[in-house]
Amino acid sequence: MKLDLSSLKSVRDFADDINNTVTKLDVLVHNAGTAHMFGSKTTEDGLEMTMATNHFGPFLLTHLLIGLLKRSAPSRIVIVGSELYRLAYLNLNNLNPVDGFPAYLYYVSKYANIVFAQELARRLEGSGVTVNCLHPGMIDSGIWRNVPFPLNLPLKILIKGFFKSPAEGAQTTIYLSVSEDVEGISGKYFIDCKEYFLSHGAKDPATAKKLWELSETFVGLKLNDPHI
Repeated sequence: MKLDLSSLKSVRDFADDINNTVTKLDVLVHNAGTAHMFGSKTTEDGLEMTMATNHFGPFLLTHLLIGLLKRSAPSRIVIVGSELYRLAYLNLNNLNPVDGFPAYLYYVSKYANIVFAQELARRLEGSGVTVNCLHPGMIDSGIWRNVPFPLNLPLKILIKGFFKSPAEGAQTTIYLSVSEDVEGISGKYFIDCKEYFLSHGAKDPATAKKLWELSETFVGLKLNDPHI
């Protein structure tokens, strides 16, 4: 099955494939993401590329798979955020910043991930589907491949010397996906397999509600689509 999270059509096609072939879904992990360092880019849907891939695509996919997740309860949704969200401001008056600085928009998209996770957990309370988010740490992964020369040279040294390996960076994601320690726990934020605090802004219910409503519009959620 193919999935391009930056394409709303691809997300819908993928969800159709899953719903038509899978009878049980125990865990949905939103891990895939992109970080464009320079040069703004929009998708076929007119969305800014980083926000489309990291937030809007996962938002739509969650809606389209929520029925399967509920039927599979107890089930889990795990959303990979980042501590870099603390460097960002979530401007709800410009949630599709096509002229924004791409590197900064990665931070914004991670902020959106965390706020989305809080609202999703609230809406799914009592459904048997839990939702938690995490910061995996700084990881030596392909997400840095778009850093241009010469900035990539010192970054390579930093990555090899101080960043986690992919296996190390996956540990909290795995923990939230399968550990009995977090069974029934929802709406929390974790670092290194331990609960961690969120900023007041990331926990603000009004912000979460507004982000949700705007995201429904940007992804073109239809009346006959599953709603949460």
